[in-house]
Amino acid sequence: MKHLLDLLAAIALLVWGTHLVRTGVLRVFGANLRILLARGMRNRFTAALSGIGVTALVQSSTATSLMTSSFVGQGLIALPAALAVMRGADIGTALMSVLFSTDLSWLSPLFIFVGVVLSITRPATTAGRFGRVLIGLGLMLLALRLVVEATGPLFESVAMRAVLASISSDVLLEVTIGAAFAVVAYSSLAVVLLVAAMASSAVVPLDVALGLVLGANLGSGLLAVLTTAKSEIAVRQVTVGNLIFKLLGVAVAIPFIGLYLARVRPYVADTTLLVVLYHLAFNVVVSVGFIGLTGWVATTVKRLMPVPKQPASTSRPQHLDPSALSTPSLAISNAAREALHQADIVETMLIGMLNVIRHNDLRLADELRKLDDTVDRLYSDIKYYLTKISREALGEEESKRWTDIISFTINMEQVGDIIERVIID
Repeated sequence: MKHLLDLLAAIALLVWGTHLVRTGVLRVFGANLRILLARGMRNRFTAALSGIGVTALVQSSTATSLMTSSFVGQGLIALPAALAVMRGADIGTALMSVLFSTDLSWLSPLFIFVGVVLSITRPATTAGRFGRVLIGLGLMLLALRLVVEATGPLFESVAMRAVLASISSDVLLEVTIGAAFAVVAYSSLAVVLLVAAMASSAVVPLDVALGLVLGANLGSGLLAVLTTAKSEIAVRQVTVGNLIFKLLGVAVAIPFIGLYLARVRPYVADTTLLVVLYHLAFNVVVSVGFIGLTGWVATTVKRLMPVPKQPASTSRPQHLDPSALSTPSLAISNAAREALHQADIVETMLIGMLNVIRHNDLRLADELRKLDDTVDRLYSDIKYYLTKISREALGEEESKRWTDIISFTINMEQVGDIIERVIID
């Protein structure tokens, strides 16, 4: 039992370290990452490169997927370009897994010490937020060493070896387990590193490890779909299209697991490196080989999930995507767009008020009073949405935007009330 608890604690530490790095990078570079993504949309190849860069920093293809989906939902980029970004995002995650697979455990104490000092001494500054990133990196490196130490004694038992033997007889079961791990851990990177560490300790056979890696890749696509399940259709099209690419890639890769081991294993003695290189090779081949299919997949997804043609009701929020709350910079941008939507309605009320005063149009006056109710509802919705964003997760610039949006929506709500009183009088 002790060895099992040690392994579970090490896995939890690995997942938490990944979370700290992702949230820390988003706090420091959140707005700049969105700008980098937006500027890389000239064609599918530059879009893929921007996806590589952003995901290498964030260490989460899911976070990149949410940012890209938001752009599509706002009509800023086309679906094929968004799918090209996701092809690059997968390569970015794989590159980071190769980096972390090297023995960098000696850096763990240094990263944790420096990170804690920066976080405590300068908590509200960029340096303090960067300290959070260093703490996350240190915990990830420490956790990988603890995983290797904990797996040896645990998997020496006869019962555990019997379980592993049953898994190794079915590659589809391996893929399913890997996908489930990625969804539960909220990080395919953490799962790939965990599997590589277990393979290096001879806990799982190499062919099983590669099957689990394929499952982790599939799980990252499924995780993005689940995260955006309640979002508008335009947003879900990106994650579903990305999942289609994952399914195609896994289906193509499964028959070639044996070929990879036969051709590459003689040249790579390090088992950990062999696993993460397979992860990298899979994503590079799928991304480069399938990038020409982005248009076809986009067309297929649009047929499967058509966007309703009827215009959205102005009385309901149009941009407050709940799935974006996990990415604070993205949620702030959504709230800003909704505040502009509120301002558009107030502008309509102002123009209508002049017509009511000039022509004594009672029917128009009644419609304007209803619009004031809409402005009040949007104010409440925006305020509630903003309160669900962790202020601690925001950088200095984003905290200022948070305050500005709240003040702006309050002013718009007050302007709406003034217009209503003028109409009544």
